[in-house]
Amino acid sequence: MALKALLTEIDSLKGQLEGHFPLAPQLQKDIREDWEITHTYHSNAIEGNTLTLGETKAVLLDGITISGKSLREHLEAVNHREAMRLMTRLSELDSPIKESEILDLHRIIQTGIQSEDAGRYRSVRVRVAGSMRIFPNPLKVPELMSEFVEGLSSFEGHPVLKAAKAHYELVAIHPFVDGNGRTARLLMNLLLLKAGYIPALLAVEERGRYYDTLEAANSGDRLPFEMLIAEAVKASLLRMTEVLS
Repeated sequence: MALKALLTEIDSLKGQLEGHFPLAPQLQKDIREDWEITHTYHSNAIEGNTLTLGETKAVLLDGITISGKSLREHLEAVNHREAMRLMTRLSELDSPIKESEILDLHRIIQTGIQSEDAGRYRSVRVRVAGSMRIFPNPLKVPELMSEFVEGLSSFEGHPVLKAAKAHYELVAIHPFVDGNGRTARLLMNLLLLKAGYIPALLAVEERGRYYDTLEAANSGDRLPFEMLIAEAVKASLLRMTEVLS
């Protein structure tokens, strides 16, 4: 399906979903809880966290420590949930994304894991294994991030494409020592929520395609990545429609 047609279908699904709102408070709570568990599991698993979906649920809902799993993996789960809660609060603000908000999301993600770098731009060069991309000199990161946020504010295209743009460009700048992917996915979903959509789930099962489309974007072809994000938005809307039907 061509991207334009896919975006039209997404907007149709969004319109159908809006007919179910507002949700009953308990149902809204249950849905938020499900988002926190599933997005935390998949986003962390993409980065190599070995907690299963069930184990992630046990950590987040029951406060259980999973035998044989590292403290870092537990912290990654708890931190990601807290970052999602901040993402939700920020989505309710009637203002453009601020650079400080991106730093706050990253700070929560990395607290207790790499606290010295949490919420701070990198001061060293970085490389990603398996990627041909050369990331910007750390001295350029603050200026690039300022331009990045300004560019988001002035973007006038479809909200899904804006979310994809934010996701890709943050990863391309790679402003942090670690936690760039998680922060980019949170920022993407923050923009979707602000535009009246629901969070798009990028599943760990799509990790290979995810990385391949990011590499294609690095080479100048962003269409495969935009298609991936749009398909994820559509799939999330369809799942929510099934839940509410």
